[in-house]
Amino acid sequence: MTALAPSQARAALLDQARQRILITDGAFGTEIQNRKLTEADYAGSLGLTHDQKGNNDILALTRPDVPEAIHRAYFEAGADIAETNTFSANRISQADYGAEHLVREINLQSAALARRVADEFAARDGRPRFVAGAIGPTNKTLSLSPDVNDPGYREIDWDFLVEVYREQAEALVEGGADFILVETVFDTLNCKAAIMAVKQLERQLGREVPIMLSMTLTDLSGRNLSGHTVEAFWYAVRHARPVTVGLNCSFGATQLRPHVKALAETADTLIMIYPNAGLPNELGQYDEEPDTTAGLVGEWAVAGQVNVLGGCCGSTPAHIAAMARKVSGLAPRSLAQPEPLTRLAGLEPFVMIK
Repeated sequence: MTALAPSQARAALLDQARQRILITDGAFGTEIQNRKLTEADYAGSLGLTHDQKGNNDILALTRPDVPEAIHRAYFEAGADIAETNTFSANRISQADYGAEHLVREINLQSAALARRVADEFAARDGRPRFVAGAIGPTNKTLSLSPDVNDPGYREIDWDFLVEVYREQAEALVEGGADFILVETVFDTLNCKAAIMAVKQLERQLGREVPIMLSMTLTDLSGRNLSGHTVEAFWYAVRHARPVTVGLNCSFGATQLRPHVKALAETADTLIMIYPNAGLPNELGQYDEEPDTTAGLVGEWAVAGQVNVLGGCCGSTPAHIAAMARKVSGLAPRSLAQPEPLTRLAGLEPFVMIK
């Protein structure tokens, strides 16, 4: 097999991460909601037949000024990494809006927009800025049946989901993304399909496309929807050599504390954590103040458990700025150096002792 050209972005990120704790950006969805856009803002002049309100990803085509302003706000707050506004920019999710045919263009334009803003900020002060092409989990699952009366039924199959992910990843990389961020992983098998898609893309391009992986927990016991613990998840995906692995969304930082510790002690790669700004109130709003969130995630930094910090639902540029201030000058986590043993995963991790 022909060797792949190594990624300069991976090398640059690792170099920066040896020097300091890096900052990724915060929520896009709640920031967009705060702008009170109308359906016409989302729909633009594309002539789509479905109601587009809530289709945040399509703003790259109809109101690019909105995601651009959000990228700028997060970079101004101190972010090193911009995540593209493409969480649902895949064929499955866009089918809800009748916009499947626009998937490639949405991802191209979203990545190009983030790339342009990132390069502009890097040129100002010489500090590298990175673009992570965000890929969400879709609203389908390979591991679980949606029909309680037919446990073997699946709405999609493996090959189809790999194709869906590859279409999105290819456009993100073409648009200028440095990494593919597979985030909010609730089904580990879906994540493995995304990994397969990126590996196929690497062979097509003849160069490495670094992956970032981020799991989400669905209960306080520390499992995702497919039942995997954070250690089991890591053992299931470590073959992909992700440049970062971590947790996002889930709960607030307080509830994530033991799971961050477990992952930090297990994974021999960078740890990236970006939790929600606390838990939502009865109205679905996030009340946790920036300094509170920063104080909580700062505990992980002081304990040497993280390399990259940011925010998910409910976080704002003010949250990101508070985090950047909190961890400034703190030493980044040193990578774990696990003993070379056979490490496997069912729902629980399994380590074969010598």
